[in-house]
Amino acid sequence: RGYVVSTSIRFQSVPGQDAEWVAWLRLLATHGVGNETARRLLAAFGPPQAIFEQSQPALEQVVGTSLAQALSAAPPEFVRLLERTKAWLRAAGAARQILHLGHACYPPALLQMADPPILLYALGRYEKLPEISQTVAMVGSRNPTPQGLLNARQFSRSLALEGWTVVSGLAQGIDAAAHQGALDGHEAMQQRHPMCTIAVVGTGLDQVYPKAHQALAHQISRQGVLLSEYPIGTPPFATNFPRRNRLIAGLSLGTVVVEATTQSGSLITARQACEKGKDVMAIPGSIHAPQTRGCRRLIKQGAKLVDSVQDVLEELRPQMAQTLHAVPSQATAALPTRPGQTKSEFEDASPDSVLLSALGHDPVSLDALAARTGYDTAHLQAELLELELDGQLGRLPGGLYMRLARA
Repeated sequence: RGYVVSTSIRFQSVPGQDAEWVAWLRLLATHGVGNETARRLLAAFGPPQAIFEQSQPALEQVVGTSLAQALSAAPPEFVRLLERTKAWLRAAGAARQILHLGHACYPPALLQMADPPILLYALGRYEKLPEISQTVAMVGSRNPTPQGLLNARQFSRSLALEGWTVVSGLAQGIDAAAHQGALDGHEAMQQRHPMCTIAVVGTGLDQVYPKAHQALAHQISRQGVLLSEYPIGTPPFATNFPRRNRLIAGLSLGTVVVEATTQSGSLITARQACEKGKDVMAIPGSIHAPQTRGCRRLIKQGAKLVDSVQDVLEELRPQMAQTLHAVPSQATAALPTRPGQTKSEFEDASPDSVLLSALGHDPVSLDALAARTGYDTAHLQAELLELELDGQLGRLPGGLYMRLARA
């Protein structure tokens, strides 16, 4: 067949020993062939190479006449896709690989899904994926409060120190803080963690979205892995991100929602985790912050309320018993588990501090603080600036202030 001949020629220019992915790529590039159809073909005929060797009548029995005809010849755009993919594989930097369903490094957790991706593009320490079983997703708002960012980073750091791999989506806000916290924990463990974080993205791996996360993505590729089911060259279409959320949920034993509005995509991840029988946890947050309304809704619907890393570990204990790593545990001994159990880095100020007491942990305006404390505006602004520089409060949009507390 023409396809078999042309593919065998292209195999000679594919980097590495494993050129099997070319036929897998060709299968998914066929118009009308999605994951479900591809699985039917694979079940009927075996690997993609065997599918393309089938007769037209044999293919028609499985997928019908129009798709059988489409499978008989590679579309013109496949040549361009193949060249882009080969160029990406040859690029310098972190290790790159295309993982098909039969690949030795394909994540075992995804094989338990009803609709695992037929192909996964991997950048980073993909060879460690089969060894990773203690995984927890951490997701949340793209526009979080300062406290939400702090919670995500500190929870994630503590989980990494306990040998857990943090899975998120490289988005702005909570996702980025979760990845960074895991990288912090990896550094504190002197890089003994086999893989501290996994970023599942909604674009091709030849680009980073958002662009501001270039440095973070580079760090993840050295100490973790980036995964995508989208072909090289795929831009950040809005429809890609809800779909990639199922992979974040599928890779993880449980999902922690740090902050989420009622319309947040993080709730999609939580729902998909719940549908897969995974644990869903949420940090309640302030009743006055719109970023936490989705979390409170989840809790009302039965999600586990967590306000410490220890809560997360206790919720995942049944799975932990089955999937425990040999990664040395250091950490949460050195970090507070519940507010008040150990001294916080934010408790250096006198407990009688009028301003800290007046701030509380909910967003508050300058006028309200002036009314509560009796301070004049100049004095109040000076005190607020000092607390902000000390990391004890954060500024919110609309001229609001919020006290920060260690997670």
